[in-house]
Formats: sequence, C-alpha cells, structure tokens
Amino acid sequence: MHTSVRFCLLTIALGVVSIASASADDQDSGSLRAGMIGLDTSHVIAFTKIFNAEAPAEDVAGVKIVAGYPGGTDIPASADRVEGFTNQLRESGIEIVETIPELIDRVDVVLLESVDGRIHLEEARQVIAAGKPVFIDKPIAGSLVEAIMIFEMAERAGVPCFSSSSIRFGDDLLNARHNESLGPIAGCAAWGPCIYQPGIPDLFNYGVHGVEGLYTVMGTGCQTVVRTKTEDTDFVVGTWEGGRIGTYRGIRNNSAGFGFMIFGNKAITHAGRGEYGQLCREITRFFKTGTSPVPTSETIELFAFMEAADESHRQGGAAVSIPDYIAKARTEAEKRLAME
Repeated sequence: MHTSVRFCLLTIALGVVSIASASADDQDSGSLRAGMIGLDTSHVIAFTKIFNAEAPAEDVAGVKIVAGYPGGTDIPASADRVEGFTNQLRESGIEIVETIPELIDRVDVVLLESVDGRIHLEEARQVIAAGKPVFIDKPIAGSLVEAIMIFEMAERAGVPCFSSSSIRFGDDLLNARHNESLGPIAGCAAWGPCIYQPGIPDLFNYGVHGVEGLYTVMGTGCQTVVRTKTEDTDFVVGTWEGGRIGTYRGIRNNSAGFGFMIFGNKAITHAGRGEYGQLCREITRFFKTGTSPVPTSETIELFAFMEAADESHRQGGAAVSIPDYIAKARTEAEKRLAME
C-alpha cells in the first residue's frame, strides 16, 4: 500500500478513536447536550454564557447549550428581538435549527424559553412526547388550564418537568420557612415590576416574578385572593390557612425594584431576589437528577393565585376561592386532554 494512503487511513482511524474517546468522556462526566426553544428573550443569552463558559462554575458544569430553535410570535417582545438573539447565539457557535423536532434530535434536555406563554403548551407537548426532560421558563403557560395540562402530560409520560422564575432562588427567600430567628412565617409583602402581555392573565408576564418569591416564603395553602387595580398599581391580597396574609404589589410607571418583607413570629426581615446563576444551578441539578426543586402543586397554586386575581378584578374586587378555582381548571384540563 502506498505510504500516503496508509498515512491517511491511520489519520482517519485515529480520528475515529479520538471522537469515540471524547464521546465516552462526555458520558463519563455526565455531560448533557441542551437545546433552547424560543430565542426571543435575553434569558437565552444569559443562560448560554453561564452553561457554556470556558470554565463553568462547578454547580452548572455538565450541561452545555448546543442547539437553538428561534420560534417567536407576533407580540413585540418576541417579534422585535428574536432575530437579534438568534444571531448572537449563532455567532457564539450554537447550531440554529428550523424545527422543534430537529432540535429534539440533537439534544438530551430542553430549555423552553419562548417569551410568549401562549405557545408553551404546543411546544412542551412535542418535547414531552419525545421523552426529553424540560425546564419551562416563566410563565409556564398562557393559562392555568394549560399549565395543568403540561404537568399532567409530563406525569403521564414520566418526563421530568420544572418551571420557575430565577427570583425564588435567593438564599434569604429559600431559607425563610426554616429560619429559626424569624420563627413561623406570619406573612410576606412582595413587590416588583408588573408589565402586562395581551392574551394572558395580567400577572403572568412579569408579575410572576414577585408572586414566585411570595410563594417561596408562604408555601401553598392560599384560600382566597382579592385584587385592587389602578393605573399604576396592582395590589393582590391572599389569605392563607390559619389567617396568614401574603400580598403582592405590581408596580407600573414608578420605581419598581424587586423586594420581599417577611413577617415572622419572632422577627421581621427583608429579602432580595435570586439571580440567573442560582436558577441555572437548579436547572443543572434538575436535569441530572430528574427531580424538580419546586413541587408541581406549588407552581399550579401560584398560577391560580395570579389568574384568580383577574377574576377578582372582573368581580369588582370580590374574594375568589383558590381551591375552587384550581378544581374548576383541573376539570377543564382533564376534558381537553381526553379530547386529544
């Protein structure tokens, strides 16, 4: 055999060995290929920088963003940004694909990032059908019924599914329920920006951040919700079991940082928000273990809290029962799933 031919064959063989070794190394290290659906939010850039850092933090190592599907809808927050964020990811070496099935074929796990919650159900349906664990960025869906449908589909298929805002993972918020210096939690006052998106409940788009933090402190068990709405402010009062009170102030047209005042039996304290790095840590753990850091029941209730706030407003500020509201939504979700 000619020397040059032998050299080429040897080079190819070594290359195959190298690729096989790299694949084995990825498997041994627990590395997961992650794909993003919906490249119309700044989250896709922030998360990619964290996961794909040259030397990622230990608590996010082992997950790498490798592909993205742009998606997008007609709302300005999507239509005006999807091209720019898609180009940024392409320039950073992320493969951009034209369909969700193409993305699913290339990855082990999925981050559903579409900014418009109205399309989350249909996008999540495809991911769940493929058996891929999925993190769904806020809001989990465009309605409480669709949120319940997503969780029910995931449970039936045995597919890990998790949704959360980054806000809840601030250390002070996470530790509030078990803080001995505070004692048992008597209540919490949460506040933050509240920008609406047409087509979904008022608080779903941005109020979800503050409500997520409220529930991190209070937990489940809210019985009724009452909402007052003015041009600049939403004020929602939830009454929990035992008479505990949790409130959310949604702010428009005024100073609107995030904050949480926690009222304990022994003390009162202020807590700040969580950051993207803390959320990515939880996403990494979720993808590796298949266990959500947030109980499904809590996510469902906090979305019921927000949607019931709309119903309270429609009824002129009347108190709306959260258990009844969830029961009604479950009945509708089951009906829709049975028709599929």
